[in-house]
Parts: sequence; structure tokens; C-alpha cells
Amino acid sequence: MTVTITESAARHVAGFIGRRGKGVGVRLAVKNSGCSGLAYKLEYADEVGPDDAVYEQLGVKVLVDAKSLPFVEGTEIDFVREGLNEGFKFSNPLEKDRCGCGESFRV
Repeated sequence: MTVTITESAARHVAGFIGRRGKGVGVRLAVKNSGCSGLAYKLEYADEVGPDDAVYEQLGVKVLVDAKSLPFVEGTEIDFVREGLNEGFKFSNPLEKDRCGCGESFRV
């Protein structure tokens, strides 16, 4: 399985990295948080780590560390605008449950 990124998310990431002036892509990780146990963490990455899996699509690299990979395999990263809100959205086939506020998930 792989981690994928939609065209909308790739455009957003590439534009931000261009304005930022540095970076190799985005890093997708999970952290312990919330009532369901895990939360997604997405940040811009300046280098590829030694234990990173690298998925490149649409000219954008998505890096996932070895610890997080079992929880996010098959995830699609999208960037959506809904009314006045915008942000990244994760579609993870491994999710069994998501908390009511949408901040955390369980696999």
C-alpha cells in the first residue's frame, strides 16, 4: 500500500514550499492524542530521514516515518475548502473509528 496525495493537496504543498523557499515535501505522522487515541500530524519537511518511506506523486514527496507507517498505509491526503474553512483531509482505509470532534482516530 502507499500514501497518496490529491492534485489539490499537491498544488497547495508545492505552492507553500515555493513561497517558503525550501523543503523536500511534507511529513505525515501520527501522535497519541484525543479520545480515540491517534491524531494525524502533517508538517513540511526539509530533509528525508533515514527511516522515512518516500511516496512521490504529482511532483510532491510525502514522507512517513517507520513508526507511523502501519497506521497510515493507504491514506489519501486531500486539501479541501468548505465555506470559509480550508485544510488537509485524510481518507484512511485503516480507520475503525473517529472521535466526535474529528481530532483523533482509532485503527
